[in-house]
Order: sequence, then structure tokens, then C-alpha cells
Amino acid sequence: MASTPAGSRPPLRRDAEANRRRVLVAAREVFRERGVEASLADIAAHAGLGLGTVYRRFANKEQLVDALFDDMVDELAALAQEALADPDAWHGLVTSLEKASEVQAFDRGLREVMFGTAAGPERQAQVLARIAPAMDELLDRAKAQGALRPDAVAVDIPMIQLMVASITDRTGRPDLWRRYLRLLLDGLQARPGVTDLPGIAIEGTEFMDAVDEAADREAHERRSR
Repeated sequence: MASTPAGSRPPLRRDAEANRRRVLVAAREVFRERGVEASLADIAAHAGLGLGTVYRRFANKEQLVDALFDDMVDELAALAQEALADPDAWHGLVTSLEKASEVQAFDRGLREVMFGTAAGPERQAQVLARIAPAMDELLDRAKAQGALRPDAVAVDIPMIQLMVASITDRTGRPDLWRRYLRLLLDGLQARPGVTDLPGIAIEGTEFMDAVDEAADREAHERRSR
């Protein structure tokens, strides 16, 4: 009988893997409408599965959110690679930001997982490791092509995503982000007479830490109400 190598998990049976994906799809749909405060029971009901089936795949909601986070990072990494493959670096950058912002605008759960209560140091490191190299290369190419202002820096991109995501959270209007993303993108473009930006006050890891701390404060405030 073949043995499973030490430290690795045996592959799930086909039906078990199908149930796992079913739970993840249901969680994404439930979190999209209600946020990550929704319970595993809510997700099980939405998936048409028993709660026990959900617990066999995910011991608790945190494990489920971790799995969703992995999927979301895969999506964002794919967008970054797609942008990098565009010979017009500015067009690639704009397109990737528009696609990411559109998903965030209509997906409350994604916003909370990426920028809210589910954030954590390990997840922040994963985002940076997966996306930062491609975005750094893309920004360098956009500058070299004369499209991106030379004083733009890598942390400007997640900061813009955070600002755009907050529009939906604060107004409840997922259609407003396009207007304000365009204003921000116009500010990123290289053009004669552009005003120099003030010195950068936050680095990439500081940005992630600040987002995490803000999420912790918001979660504490919600629990205290």
C-alpha cells in the first residue's frame, strides 16, 4: 500500500473536495452580502449542506476565512500577472486596478477579508510576497514608458485600493468607485507641471500593520456595541 509522505495531507476524495469547494463558494456568496460576521450555520444553509459537513472540511470559521483568503490572493495575483503581460504598462496598471476595485465594490466579504477583521501578519506577508514583485516591475515599466509619475511608489497602489474600497463601505453605493478611482489615476499620471508629491510617510509593511490595527479596533467596537 502506498503511504502518504510525512508532513503532507492525503488528497481529498472527489466528493469531499466537491463539498469543500461548495462550502467555499457558499461562503463567498454569504460573506459578499453579510460580511465575515456570518456564521458557519448560515454558510451551511446557503450551501445546502449539513453543519457537520462544513465542520469536517473546516474546523472553525477562521480556517474557512483562511481558505477564502488564499483564493482571493490567487485572484489578485492573476490580475497582477495579467497587467504585467500588457505591453502598455499604464494600460495594464489601470485595467488591474479597475478589475480589483470592481470586485471589491460588490463583495463586502472580500473587502473585510483583505482589509478588515480577517487581516493578520501572515496574510499581509502572503499578499506582499505574491503581488509586490509583479507590481514593482509594472510600476518601473510604466515610469520607463513615461506614463507614470516618477515619484509614485509601490505602496501607493494598495493605498488607492483601500481608499476606493472605503467608498462603498461608507456610502453603501458600489457604483461610486469609478469616479474616484479615475481622479486618483489622473493624479498618478506623468504630465508637465505636475506638483511634486510630499515625502512618503509609510512603507509597505507599515501600511499592512496599520490596516490590521484599524481592523482590530473596528472589530472590538462592534463587539462592544
